[in-house]
Amino acid sequence: MFFVLISIAAGAIVVISRILNTRLSEKVGLVQSSFFNYITGLVASILLFIIIKDKFLLEQFRTLPLYAYLGGLLGVIVVILSSVITPKMTSFYATLLIFIGQLFTGIILDCVIQNTIPLAKIIGGLLVVLGLAYNLHIDASTQELTELDENII
Repeated sequence: MFFVLISIAAGAIVVISRILNTRLSEKVGLVQSSFFNYITGLVASILLFIIIKDKFLLEQFRTLPLYAYLGGLLGVIVVILSSVITPKMTSFYATLLIFIGQLFTGIILDCVIQNTIPLAKIIGGLLVVLGLAYNLHIDASTQELTELDENII
C-alpha cells in the first residue's frame, strides 16, 4: 500500500511540475525553462548525494553502459514536449494522453522483453482510450451547445 501511495504522489507531482514548467516556459521560453528545470534538478541531486554520502557513486558511474545516460536526454524531451502541449489543452487531457502513451509503451516493452502479449493490459488500455474518446465527444457536444446558445443571444 505504501508504494501505491508513493506512486500516486509521484503522478501528482508530475502534473504539478508540468504546469509549473509550462508557466515558466511562457515567461522565459521553452528551451530556457527546460534548462532551468534541469539545473534545479542537478542542484537538488547534488545536495541529495552530499546528504547520502554514497562512496561508491563514482565507481557506479564508470561501470554504467552508455545507454543508461539517455534517461536525462529523454527527460529533457519530455519537459519540452509537455511545456508545448500543456497550454494547448486542459491538464486532464494532457495527463490522460501522456498516460495512454506510457501505457501502450509499457505494453509494447512487456511484449518485446517478456515475449508475452498482455491481453488484459491491452483491453484495459483500450478501455482508457474509449473513455477518453467518449469524454472528448461529450465535451465537444457541450461546447457546440454553448456556442449555439451564445449565437442565439
